[in-house]
Amino acid sequence: MPATVAADGPMDEKDILARIDEYVGEEQRLRERYQRGELGREEEHRRLEGLEVALDQCWDLLRRRRARLEAGGDPGGERVRPPDEVEGYLQ
Repeated sequence: MPATVAADGPMDEKDILARIDEYVGEEQRLRERYQRGELGREEEHRRLEGLEVALDQCWDLLRRRRARLEAGGDPGGERVRPPDEVEGYLQ
């Protein structure tokens, strides 16, 4: 599982939502594997951190695309931002 979202080109809303579903499913599978004892705590934690970053990137991209569309712009120009930029937000 990559620690960040890898996108070869522009992603539309459908692609982003599919990626989010994929990451959420992987998160659930990791937790289940840990509960069954198939995965150590450190590995689970490391992989969950990567998934969290990837999910944050997807949600950030989706919010920016929707905002640009709402403002009458072309959302196709939005790209995935690097993890350090997305993770540096104050909530």
